[in-house]
Amino acid sequence: MLEILNLTKMYGKYKAANDVNLAVEDGEIGILLGPNGAGKSTVIKSIAGLLRYDGKILIQGMDAKSMEAKKIFAYVPELPAMYDALTVREHIEFIINAYHVPASEEDVKKLFERFELTDKQDKLGNELSKGMMQKVSICCALIIRPKVILLDEPMVGLDPAAIKELKQMIMELKDMGATILISTHMLEMVKDLWDVMFVMDKGRIIASYKKSDTKEEDLEELFFHVTDHEKEEV
Repeated sequence: MLEILNLTKMYGKYKAANDVNLAVEDGEIGILLGPNGAGKSTVIKSIAGLLRYDGKILIQGMDAKSMEAKKIFAYVPELPAMYDALTVREHIEFIINAYHVPASEEDVKKLFERFELTDKQDKLGNELSKGMMQKVSICCALIIRPKVILLDEPMVGLDPAAIKELKQMIMELKDMGATILISTHMLEMVKDLWDVMFVMDKGRIIASYKKSDTKEEDLEELFFHVTDHEKEEV
């Protein structure tokens, strides 16, 4: 489970995150949506431990800053960053060793096959395209078998086959009881994935929906209904 309690982040006098509260349960896929400048990146970076903030973030009931929480948490950033001098294979091995994951050779092989990286294992980080870097970043996150995983625009730069595979992996994680939060503006890509949706604007959550409560309304209808209504009130 992922819980955000009264998250506030100030940049000088500007409040990028304004008392944000949200929760995604075990076995749920949460979607964080919002226009540019809404505060999504601030929330994402706070969860990932990249920013200082006021409030609390809990991963499986543990403080997100604790080592215990970090061991079961994975993050796929919007802009993947590779080590120039490490090969694709060495990136995975680095994560396995850093997290002390009991991953077998077969586990690594299956991941590489699913994301078409088998023939790219010996390529260095600085030789990869953005799409390939994104695939490696996703594999590094998945190899630790996270209890909570955060994906920021994970489908940007991926080819159709990789998008299909990633969606399948997300559903498999959900079935295993993992907590998934996806931040994206690509509504079409996640319309068949979500269980709970949070809409952000001007640093705050302006609406949240459970898929089970929305009947026939789809993700786009809900998103544009609340954001258009917000504009009318300004």
